[in-house]
Amino acid sequence: MSSERLPEMTQAQRDRLAFVELRLRFVGEIRRQDLVTRFGIQAAAATRDIAQYKEMAPRNMEYDTKGKVYARASWFRPLFNFPAERVLTWLSEGYGDGEPIRWKCVVPQEGTALPGQLDLEMLSVLTRAIHRNAAVEVSYRALSSGLTTREITPFALADNGQRWHVRAFDRRSGDFRDFVLARLADAKMLPGPVNEHELPAQDIQWNRVTELELVPHPANVQHPDTIEAEYGMENGVLKVRARAAMAGYLLRRWNVDCTEDHSLKGGEFHLWLRNRQALYGVTNLILAPGYDGHGDE
Repeated sequence: MSSERLPEMTQAQRDRLAFVELRLRFVGEIRRQDLVTRFGIQAAAATRDIAQYKEMAPRNMEYDTKGKVYARASWFRPLFNFPAERVLTWLSEGYGDGEPIRWKCVVPQEGTALPGQLDLEMLSVLTRAIHRNAAVEVSYRALSSGLTTREITPFALADNGQRWHVRAFDRRSGDFRDFVLARLADAKMLPGPVNEHELPAQDIQWNRVTELELVPHPANVQHPDTIEAEYGMENGVLKVRARAAMAGYLLRRWNVDCTEDHSLKGGEFHLWLRNRQALYGVTNLILAPGYDGHGDE
């Protein structure tokens, strides 16, 4: 396996080979049509790209004659060094795939994210399991129980604005839960199909969508029109649709006062949840500022 030839190629060639690797590594397979669709090239050109990648990394893929697809080989070793943030962007939004290159910023910028560790090989096990509807055995570090071994059936990645989770059925608790990616220490795919009660369709909190009505905080905001303009509110309200499983994260991230009488004090509370009845039955409201359930039936 060698990446020595990469600098000699055009940027377009490197981008296509990087896409081949992304698909192999995190989906577990690549088809000619994937390249045709992504880059608008002819099938013959896609065939050449796959052949070129196989020539450079012959042990990374093998042809599945039954499925007529190039599959990730068990001895896979990456050619490209992708940063974790780039991979998560590609997995979640589908753009920006291609060779990882550091570009000079157009304007100065800084971020405020805390550093975190994320094992991309572990992540690739989860994403391939999601693609195949397979179960995974993981080593997970929980705040309540420390390091434990669990079997989960993952089906989606979720970004709460601060860190990434994988949404999965947890066979240990018998419930659907969020697992912080950076707390996963190890993962391996398990053989066999998953059970019907472990499928995404059975996750009530994930499939339920609730509409939240956010308004300028009546007590803490002196000029509500400023908040209305900042968030693009219409008629003084911002309506946000969110999965019930993500509602608590959203409310915490934006410091939304969820008390019935908008009683939270502090300059950080610019928003108030006007229709707190929309949270009835949402299970992760321990995250919602000021929500204690009092007054709800």
